[in-house]
Amino acid sequence: MRKLAVLSMHTSPLAQPGTGDGGGMNVYVRQLSSALARAGVACDVYTRASSPHEPDSVDVEPGLVVHHVPAGPRRPLDKSSLHLVVDEFALAVERRMAEVEMFGEPAVDAIHANYWLSGVAGHALKHRLGLPLVSTFHTLDRVKAEAGPEEADPSGAGRRARAESDVIGCSDAVLASCSVEVDQLVELYGADQSRVEIIAPGVDHAFFSPGDKTQARRALRLASDGPLLLFVGRIQPLKGAEVAVGCLAELDRLGVSGSQLVVVGGPSGPLGDAEVASLSRLVEARGLSARVRFVPPQTHELLSTYYRAADCCVVPSRSESFGLVALEAGACGVPVVASAVGGLTTLVEDGRTGHLVERGDARRFAERVASIWSRPDHARAMGAAAAERAKGYTWSVAAARLRRLYDELTARSLVECG
Repeated sequence: MRKLAVLSMHTSPLAQPGTGDGGGMNVYVRQLSSALARAGVACDVYTRASSPHEPDSVDVEPGLVVHHVPAGPRRPLDKSSLHLVVDEFALAVERRMAEVEMFGEPAVDAIHANYWLSGVAGHALKHRLGLPLVSTFHTLDRVKAEAGPEEADPSGAGRRARAESDVIGCSDAVLASCSVEVDQLVELYGADQSRVEIIAPGVDHAFFSPGDKTQARRALRLASDGPLLLFVGRIQPLKGAEVAVGCLAELDRLGVSGSQLVVVGGPSGPLGDAEVASLSRLVEARGLSARVRFVPPQTHELLSTYYRAADCCVVPSRSESFGLVALEAGACGVPVVASAVGGLTTLVEDGRTGHLVERGDARRFAERVASIWSRPDHARAMGAAAAERAKGYTWSVAAARLRRLYDELTARSLVECG
């Protein structure tokens, strides 16, 4: 049986997505590791211990264990300071791997690092242990900087981008979620395209599938009539929740009456709390308090009900490497209006499963939402097309492709730092 060390230093796959630094990456690590375990690749996931009450290890399911390893104080740390404990994290992972092997567990065949911090740790472990390194970045500093200078990593001038470049140069394979991300890796970081593999994330169709809208609204105690707009994501500038609020206000100007907005998510990052406060002020200033409902992050089984209750989901991100929310909404049969950025351009088929618009343009978002709602038959057709398209994205397919890649990598010589 193959065995993989999965590094997720800054956020645990056991954490609730939508809170703190938890988001699509949490879902990715948890779901992909689970699918790999079922496909015969055991996964030991290593994350930084951030609480004195966390157990050293959690057996999630057969073949999937999450290890909490010490690196810095056992409390939450701001992501901008985590680079200071990366070396400590790498050493702790190495020690825990040795301990696990002492108890008769199989040795690790490869390392899969998620995000740049884990990539730096994985880079060190690759050379110390002589194991192939696979890296998934989820977001890239130079891409975020293009979305807006304030989005670039604040922990040091160019530190993150340089680290990403080093990890990319030495990774035996770099995983990209779509062709857009491949282009970004090659153009912005000089990645060797022959070592970049497109393996798209999946969606859990057991939870995310079409359902009865009326029943969903009843379960959530939402008004049974009137158009419902949905935003799902962490509350931080990058995700553009203020555009969703602006879209609701613009819908009034377009004559769409009685519309509501539900915002599902919590504050994230150093600007998260300020963004929540700013968003609340914006809602009040626009006179929308009675029509905007803020909901804390939800588990999968509850989040899917919010999707089913919606008439349209907006994804107004400034930058998005993939766009898991758009995929989840589509799997539930809900049309999506999204920013024409990153992976969203590969997930949303403009005019067929939803619409793509220029990021930050609340009025354009509203126009597209209104065009969907004004034609109920067209809206239903869009939702059906979105659900059908989402069927092509499964975690089992991603795991099968990744297993084949691991088999190939373990038979090759390791890539030298480039």
